[in-house]
Amino acid sequence: MGKYSIGIDFGTLSARAVVVDIANGEVLAVSEMKYSHGVMSELFLNNEKLPKNFALQHPQDYLDTMRFVVKDAIRSAKIRGEEIVGVGVDFTASTIMPVTEDGTPLCFLKKFKNRPHSYVKLWKHHAAQKEADEINVLAKNMNESWLNRYGGSISSEWMFPKIYQILKEDEEIYEYTGRFIEAADWIIWQLTGEETHSVCTAGFKAMWSKKEGYPRRMFFRRLDGRLEHIIGDKVSEHIIGMDKPAGRISKKGSELLGIKEGTPVAPAIIDAHAALPSVGVVEPGSLLIIIGTSSCHILLGEREVVIPGISGVVKDGIMEGYYAYEAGQACIGDCFHWFIKNCVPYSYMAEADKNKENIHTILRKKAEKVSPGSNGLLALDWWNGNRTPYGNADLKGIIYGLTINTKPEEIYRALIEATAYGTRQIIELYETNGVPVKQIFAAGGIAEKDPLLLQIYADVTGREIRTAGTAQTCAHGSAIFGAVSERGYNSLAEAAKTMAKTKNTVYKPNMKNFLLYTKLYEAYKELSCYFVDRLNE
Repeated sequence: MGKYSIGIDFGTLSARAVVVDIANGEVLAVSEMKYSHGVMSELFLNNEKLPKNFALQHPQDYLDTMRFVVKDAIRSAKIRGEEIVGVGVDFTASTIMPVTEDGTPLCFLKKFKNRPHSYVKLWKHHAAQKEADEINVLAKNMNESWLNRYGGSISSEWMFPKIYQILKEDEEIYEYTGRFIEAADWIIWQLTGEETHSVCTAGFKAMWSKKEGYPRRMFFRRLDGRLEHIIGDKVSEHIIGMDKPAGRISKKGSELLGIKEGTPVAPAIIDAHAALPSVGVVEPGSLLIIIGTSSCHILLGEREVVIPGISGVVKDGIMEGYYAYEAGQACIGDCFHWFIKNCVPYSYMAEADKNKENIHTILRKKAEKVSPGSNGLLALDWWNGNRTPYGNADLKGIIYGLTINTKPEEIYRALIEATAYGTRQIIELYETNGVPVKQIFAAGGIAEKDPLLLQIYADVTGREIRTAGTAQTCAHGSAIFGAVSERGYNSLAEAAKTMAKTKNTVYKPNMKNFLLYTKLYEAYKELSCYFVDRLNE
């Protein structure tokens, strides 16, 4: 009988599961299922219009998709459920929900099913920017030391701005809530019957650290008296490390997944972070860029450094013994999707249909023929605001240089280039603050299928880029965490040494293009500063 682990990856629009052989890291089967309710960003379940910048989900979708993809993957792998010896789970973050003390989502209760604030707030719910601003201003005024770990400001995407918004806009929901919890940790609760919160989710999205814990009670009291006792009362202080199981599959979890009761389950981890062991990033100096709906730039370091503008640094946040640094861009795939949905003419769509090709493939082919700098376009990639270095969801995207002769593929390329400039800015931010970037790996849905984007990233940054060996990097990484929980390996580094997968393909920079892009990058930074300064005024 073989030994296999399951990795379950909850993305923005769907969930997927992989069955992985823990002896060599090979993926035996993959299953994916979309959430039936998708993302509620414009209309609520009852077709009422939602406020601006809302992004809600239904937690029942998580249970339904998980049940299907795990059982389907096991069936496709032609193995038995009892051969699964470890489970790992990753999730988008900060994706939070209000639940009762026994873990029941408030939106499951008849009393609250028509109240938007009782549902899951997805990571890209940006309607709590005002609350994030209030938290940031107060933290600066009170000289809160924890703010430095998050680059000087926290994001509207994180846990406490979203909770604060619920308190202000639907206090009854707030008062009824037994726990506010990351969806990642909630899934672990459903599988094991034990409520736990991982170092990864608490450290990166809820201002927690091993040294200081959460922000002081005094801080929450000054923010709003009703929040004074939130820590302990509504946000758990039971935080567990990433080096030991969160629990074991309960009877309920066994029925849900079709695997044996007692199987170890790894602590919850943020989706992008789960990918590190999948590509073998288990020591300082290797930057992993997860490129999908948004992007995360994750790096391990040996010491804690204050870096302005990053998303956070957490001791033991991914791997024991190292500081995990995160920066990111709020809009990559979302930006390209916006362009396809709103700016591509019928003739291009007809060409795609005729050739039986994806519209992105058509645009890529055309954009490849556009030389760097030849179209006169410069864009700011802020369609979902900016994550790093400005941390402001109110910033807006810009395309500069349009004329009546501008073609769709030129705009498409300019948008790709803008995201590449944002990535170069993040790399420079790390390095100028003493955290070196020695090599770069790229993973995620877009990295898997867009060679043009990766070549542009190599040209803009002037660095070689290596790619993941599996399309399901996050799920694969979660399966590696699951394998460690099974104690088949003594550490994540040991497991990754055997189970990691990368491709032989290396995207090497064209140095002529690098020099051209460097001039455009300087213009990108100037344009960025101009609009940030105007907003601050």
